[in-house]
Amino acid sequence: MQPPVEPLTVLIAEDSAADRMLLSSIVRRQGHEVLTAANGAEAVEAFRSQRPHLVLMDAMMPVMDGFEAAQQIKALAGETLVPIIFLTSLTESEALARCLEAGGDDFLAKPYNQVILAAKIKAMDRLRRLQATVLEQRDLIARHHDYLLNEQRVAKAVFDKVAHSGCLNARNIRYLQSPYALFNGDLLLAAFTPAGDMHVLLGDFTGHGLPAAVGAMPLAEVFYGMTAKGYGLSETLREMNAKLKRILPVDMFCCATLLCLSFQRRCVEVWNGGMPDGYLHSVTSGERTALTARHLPLGVLSSQTFDDRTEVFPMAVGDRVFLLSDGVIDTCDANEQLFGVERLEQVFAANRQPDVLFEEIEQALRDFRGEARDDVSMVEVSLLEAAQLSRPAPVYSDSGQSSPLDWSVSFEFRAATLKRFNPLPYLLQLLLEVHGLRAQSGALYSVLAELYSNALEHGVLGLDSGLKRDASGFARYYQQRNARLDELQDGYVRVHLQVMPKGEGGCLTIRVEDSGKGFDVARLMERPVDGVRLSGRGVSLIRQLSHHARWTDNGRSAHVEFFWEALA
Repeated sequence: MQPPVEPLTVLIAEDSAADRMLLSSIVRRQGHEVLTAANGAEAVEAFRSQRPHLVLMDAMMPVMDGFEAAQQIKALAGETLVPIIFLTSLTESEALARCLEAGGDDFLAKPYNQVILAAKIKAMDRLRRLQATVLEQRDLIARHHDYLLNEQRVAKAVFDKVAHSGCLNARNIRYLQSPYALFNGDLLLAAFTPAGDMHVLLGDFTGHGLPAAVGAMPLAEVFYGMTAKGYGLSETLREMNAKLKRILPVDMFCCATLLCLSFQRRCVEVWNGGMPDGYLHSVTSGERTALTARHLPLGVLSSQTFDDRTEVFPMAVGDRVFLLSDGVIDTCDANEQLFGVERLEQVFAANRQPDVLFEEIEQALRDFRGEARDDVSMVEVSLLEAAQLSRPAPVYSDSGQSSPLDWSVSFEFRAATLKRFNPLPYLLQLLLEVHGLRAQSGALYSVLAELYSNALEHGVLGLDSGLKRDASGFARYYQQRNARLDELQDGYVRVHLQVMPKGEGGCLTIRVEDSGKGFDVARLMERPVDGVRLSGRGVSLIRQLSHHARWTDNGRSAHVEFFWEALA
């Protein structure tokens, strides 16, 4: 008989010296090494000291029988499989069953048949090797799992710093996020624009965990980067869509709702691509306006076919916008019933105190929900007075010592450019090269935005701000704006910027001209400086935020000045 490739060490525990010698001879001829023991206690000690691969154990022995010895050997072996074949003259079923219950893996009846013994040793060796392979693979999987978890923890730490670097802790934001996995497939971002508006994005990527975060990281970078530079929703949406379309596989995309909440203009601009309806909740009337999905998700369409059109709704102080992911609607109870839109509507209808509406929705979800099966995200954004919100000061990478102090530049934006280009981020970045203007960046951008908006909308497009007296007029105003912009054939907006040293500081002069029909400057300047009206607040805001403001040429030319002192 050919010996096995790897000989085993076999422990033979037998109180009969003759049987012990016979078994030892048979086992050695099969190519294995042999250890012997005359009773159970010796067998346990031999196993403890020499760790054999397999044990042939007589059931009935003095000092300690085979049953007790088998139990102790199995305990010493731990997870390692050490097969024990009982050697027995027992024939009753209950006695044979006791051999297996004591930890035996098989039994061999006396007198011994060396062919059957060889076959049983081989079978037990195969089982032993299989068990060793399973344990090795288990340990390998455990190490790999720990490695992946550590990588995910590191990646999540980076992701959280990127995704949560905005203003989610602002006092007008409340949110709920319960991740289904270590990474949340839902993405919630918020940041202030240079003008003091707030951009909020709630996104829902296909999938969970690390694959979802692969798209969330670049999306967050685009959102924060473009918001900080003053880009509007349309430009930001186009860039996010193009980036996701470029980097994601075809079966991945991001449903998203993007808001621009304007505290000065008291309105909210909305784009919803594939998300459940959001809600604009009026505190005074209790009415809810659905913010319905009118677009495909981000990352689906090419840049040429992507639709960045938004909707604008008026808001009053205290009004709030609710956004939610489909995990809220699709939450199931123990009976597989969905929470659904109807139950959400019931919570809205039953609410009597707007300040606790968010908590009531949270409580309704807790009362209803069983085990979470999807990422659940919900956010409430309230319109407050601008003075109630504190914004962090922008951080600049340079010292400003090389600041240009005596220069001027002029731009003329004509019809083809006005239809598709927003010059404000570019103009702001140019002005913030002047170190002394950086402390006024928020006011500077707000004034630039109002000057450009007035020149484009009321000058070139000839829109009447009086349309915005109520909510329906507000909607008509922006419908007319989009329609007239699409049809624009001629007209211009000119922007002239001049920076001059003045004493220990300097002076910025902004002049904006348009090709419109002008307006009654005297009548508008008679209005008190306030921010209460829903319409016609642009001129008032400009006068509030700048040092000097005047209009000439029947309102077609605006002159605004900012001053600054030299920094210590």
